[in-house]
Amino acid sequence: MEQRHLGRTGLRVSRIGLGTLTWGRDTDEHDAAEQLKAFWDAGGTLVDTADVYGGGEAEYVLGRLLDRLVPRQDLVLSTKAGSVPDPDRRTDGSRGHLLAALDDSLARLGTDHVDLWQLHAFDPYTPLEESLQALDIAVRSGRARYAGVANFCGWQLAKAGTWQLAGDRTRLAGAQLEYSLLQRGVEREVLPAALDLGIGLLPSSPLGRGVLTGKYRTGTPSDSRGASETMAPFVEPYLDDPASRIVDAVATAAEGLATTPLEVALAWVRDRPGVTAPIVGARTARQLTAALSVESLSLPDEICRALDDVSAPVHRYPDHDWSTL
Repeated sequence: MEQRHLGRTGLRVSRIGLGTLTWGRDTDEHDAAEQLKAFWDAGGTLVDTADVYGGGEAEYVLGRLLDRLVPRQDLVLSTKAGSVPDPDRRTDGSRGHLLAALDDSLARLGTDHVDLWQLHAFDPYTPLEESLQALDIAVRSGRARYAGVANFCGWQLAKAGTWQLAGDRTRLAGAQLEYSLLQRGVEREVLPAALDLGIGLLPSSPLGRGVLTGKYRTGTPSDSRGASETMAPFVEPYLDDPASRIVDAVATAAEGLATTPLEVALAWVRDRPGVTAPIVGARTARQLTAALSVESLSLPDEICRALDDVSAPVHRYPDHDWSTL
């Protein structure tokens, strides 16, 4: 699998990442092992998790598989901290919480460092410079090799990235946000900020929460996330009429290219400007192998333009040049 630099750093990662959102909850250790082995065999290196996935079980399962199944040094481990299971305060970006969470993550993963550590979300109740200081401490102490953020909007990413560059601080290597043909909001301000600051984009849910595979065109399969009690609310927003038109266009493109809607949708986001590596989460190793087969596919320019047109978000003032409005 092709390797890419994450942002303007020396860190190289596979151009498809493996997500572990469902590990330890909907995906047991046996299925997780099959996924990790298939990913590694395909040349994949970037494995993404978080301290809240499965209540910590995702990190624990991943840690049990390291070295026993795949050499630790062959993987780029990425985890996150800052998201908390508290309905009154969904994020905690305080320095104390973040560093304690990192130590807990390392214990569950069974390693002395992660390759990429990310703030899981912006905390409006903690000064941003305090949250960013935790990243600096983690890198200086060797507990993290590189740092990034997730789910930051445009002004938040621009402020964080600029703050880090303004002093002798850790450069932000990556930003993880949802990005797909069904969710192109990052193109408004996040992606321009990332490109300007040299921050690599790591798209989550690049298959539109599974909808872009076409599996929901005729209903909700009983073994799909849409039929899962925990994941159905996650899928439902992308089952409306505008999304259906985009899914139909992807299916048409796939038919013309003699490939699958999954490969078309994934290739589109993988090769967008500023994107380093989409993070793919699969329920089974078979699903993951299907996604990894996209490595040999590059979409023709005319297909990309057609998909761009059918999924184009509405960007008006001040996102576009005001003189053209």
